[in-house]
Amino acid sequence: MAEGEWRWTTFDALSGREVHDLLKLRMDVFVVEQACAFAEIDGRDPEALHLRRFVGGDLAGCLRLFAPQALEHRARIGRIATAAAHRDTGLGHAMMEEALRFCAERFPGAQVDLSAQAHLEGFYRRHGFLPVSKIYLEDDIPHLDMRRPAEPPKDHP
Repeated sequence: MAEGEWRWTTFDALSGREVHDLLKLRMDVFVVEQACAFAEIDGRDPEALHLRRFVGGDLAGCLRLFAPQALEHRARIGRIATAAAHRDTGLGHAMMEEALRFCAERFPGAQVDLSAQAHLEGFYRRHGFLPVSKIYLEDDIPHLDMRRPAEPPKDHP
């Protein structure tokens, strides 16, 4: 696969090394940098599709995506992480754009939910997300739930 391509995969398709690198990046960001002891390995990775971006052969960013459930036509994005060396490069925005493109293609008409750290509300608003909850504490970090309305089908103006 060419450098800089998006890599979407199921968890089961990841090699042992790829699982290690994915979990290491998330642990570095969410547990070590944020000094937050929480269950990063929550047992839900096998249910998700995983987006990864490599730069210079290193994992630069990742996120996971859950398909919409039968009763609620909403996909869910989570565990969005960018390696410290690749911040302020636009990678976070590019990952969100790719995730939303993928959702629109794979799950047409689905809304997209996420739980955002409150200080990143503006980042997610730039991608069409709006708050749907008040701020609450999750693992002692202020969060809020946000939702992006479904995109209209491409054949309508």
